Formats: sequence, structure tokens, C-alpha cells
Amino acid sequence: MDGKELLRALDIIEKEKGIDKEVVFKAIELALETACKKNYGTSQNIKVVMNRDTGDVKVYAQKEVVEDVYDAFLEVSLEDANEKGRESNTTYQYGDLVDYEITPRNFGRISAQTAKQMVVQKLREAERENMYNEFSAKEREVETAIVQRVEPKGNVIVNLGKMDAVLPVHEQIPGEEYKFNQRLKVYILQVGLSTKGPFVKVSRTHYELVKRLFELECPEVFEGVVEIKNVSREPGSRTKMAVYSYDENVDAVGSCVGPNGSRVDIVVEELGGEKIDIIPWSENSAEFIAAALRPASVLAVELSDIESKSAKVVVPDEQLSLAIGKEGQNVRLAARLTGWKIDIKSESQARATNFIDFDAYEQDYDADSEEYENDEYSEVSNDDFEETFEEPEEDVSFEEESAVEDISQEEE
Repeated sequence: MDGKELLRALDIIEKEKGIDKEVVFKAIELALETACKKNYGTSQNIKVVMNRDTGDVKVYAQKEVVEDVYDAFLEVSLEDANEKGRESNTTYQYGDLVDYEITPRNFGRISAQTAKQMVVQKLREAERENMYNEFSAKEREVETAIVQRVEPKGNVIVNLGKMDAVLPVHEQIPGEEYKFNQRLKVYILQVGLSTKGPFVKVSRTHYELVKRLFELECPEVFEGVVEIKNVSREPGSRTKMAVYSYDENVDAVGSCVGPNGSRVDIVVEELGGEKIDIIPWSENSAEFIAAALRPASVLAVELSDIESKSAKVVVPDEQLSLAIGKEGQNVRLAARLTGWKIDIKSESQARATNFIDFDAYEQDYDADSEEYENDEYSEVSNDDFEETFEEPEEDVSFEEESAVEDISQEEE
């Protein structure tokens, strides 16, 4: 065995595979021990030591110092042990182990193959562990992936650089098509270990993907000056996001929108044209609910039941369909965003049925709503709903889903 060639090979393995040389040294030592025991029989205690500087390998037979020797392969007398110890000025006691250097001869094809297999196995295990540790640190983060192929069952295999990941069907944006070598941002949903090695599952539908994309595009969000309080998302269609600024000189909504809408445009494009409503978060629940229902104007909000988090909302007659949204999407997303059950009625219906006490609870949000409607990023107009909705004769109620996507609380 050429020690210099071995060390050069280990340097290459460490550089290309990212595997510590010490792991490889121990793997080789273990492999040689196995090969020696097979060659010399299992009765001997074999120890293999590899010099880390020269690559030289020495094999030792270990014998225990005993008073009476019954097995010369495993035991040695105190007198013989101390005689050997004179070479290195070592004194032995009963129970000590004495190393006798032996020279393996003719390992044979089977022994050599065993040693090779052990080395390969340890290298593979070390590489898998390194890969798992690297990607487990990236869990719940966003990475750029390259589409490799689409499987018959619909799962998409993407490459994350050093390994492939699976984008399951239920984690794909509805209607999104994937082409070979296409680059896209994915959210690392799960990293695990199986008998075949580490595996990674990614998502394009997770609500945190939106948050991470804004962290990449908005320095204020990344630095924590602006916080994304809540995200409510229907992948591929629409997202409502509540933001708050801890600096009174920094506009939370404006920071996320960016100059001429440049920041939000990048996120919208990455998500395949998914509309994004950026809402200012407020501690005042009534104000927050009214803002969450944008682009519709809100006349009044009454928090009818604090414990059950139920709210009554009144909108202008011509704004009812806009407040509800296509197939109820706008009010559904607002309910998820705020965590409140929202009952909506038009102004005429509310006054006719005494829906709320207008004298006590009526609040005027026309100014804010008008400003929002003129914002090019509201991305909704009454025309979007003219053909889909007729004004309901009764109130409309939407309750937030059980899994309210509140990312203001840290996940465990």
C-alpha cells in the first residue's frame, strides 16, 4: 500500500465529497481489521492503526497480560510482556493489553474485497450524513430548483444542486406547468433519512413560500424592520398578506410593493401571476378586518362576539359582490387572515334588518378604500365580478378555517 497515493486520494475525497479525512481513516482501519480477522481467524484481537501523516498501516495482535497463559493467541505472561516493553520503556501490569505487530500476508481476494466493501460503505454513509445535515439546516427555507422530469403519477423531480428533491402533486400550484431545466423557487418542506439515504420534499403552495420570497426581495423584511404578520393564500389564485412596520418612518406596504411595484412584481412573476394583496396590519380588529376586505369599501364593522371572534360588516350596496369576491374568495381569505368569522351585508339590507347599531358602531372607511382602489396593485375591480355575482338578498358569512395561517407565532 502506497501511503502517499492513499493520502492524495483522501485529499481528493475530502475536497470533492466534503467528507472529513478522519472518517475515511477510521473506515479503512475498520475494514482492515475485518479483513485481518477473516484471514487469521476470529480468535485473535486485531487492531489496525493508520499513520495520519504518512499513510503507513500497521496491524497489531493484542494480547492480555495474565498470570497463567491458556491461549497464546489472546494472552501473554507478565514476564514476556515486560520483556517486550523494554523496547519502549513500558512496564505492564496484569490486565493490560500488549500490542504485537504482525505483518498480514496474502490477504486473498475475499479479504481484499471485504476491505473495499467496508470502505465504500463507510464513505457512502458519511456522504449521506453530510448531505442530510446540509439540507436539514435549510428546512423551511427557499431554494432555487431546476426541473429534471415529471413522473407518470404527476410528481416533479427537481435538482437542488447536490441532490434531487420531490415536488408532490398536492404541493404544486394548480395549473402550473413544469418544463425540463426550468428554474423555480421552492420551499423546503421536509428533510428526512430513509434506508436509501436522505430525501427532500419541496412545496410551491406553502404560505411561507410567499413570506420567504418577500424576505429575499425586501431588505426591510429581511432585517426585521417590517414584519409579515399573517399570510392567507389560495395558491395560483390570490394571496392576502398583512404587514407591520416597527419604524414609523418606514411604510410597511410601500416597502413590500417597492419602487414602481418592482418588488411585488418579482414575487408575482415567480408565483405564476398569483395576485397579492398587501394589507396594513392593525391591533384594532375592526380596522384590520376592514382593511382585509379590500379592495371593497367598508362602511361599518361591529365585533359582535369577542370570545367566538365573530364580526358583522356592512358595505355599500354596489360593493357587496366585490367584498365577497369571486366564489367567495375575498371574504374567505380575509377571514383566514384576520382569524375572525365575518358576516357581510349590504347597507340597505343591514338598515332594513337592524343588522348593527349604526349610531354606535358606524365607521367611515371611504378615504382609505378610495386610496387603495387607485393603487395599481389592488389588482381587482368591480368588473371582475359583474358577470359572476348578483347582489345576494341575504347576508353572507364566512368563517376562518381551522388552520389559520398565522406566521406571527414561531413554529416549533
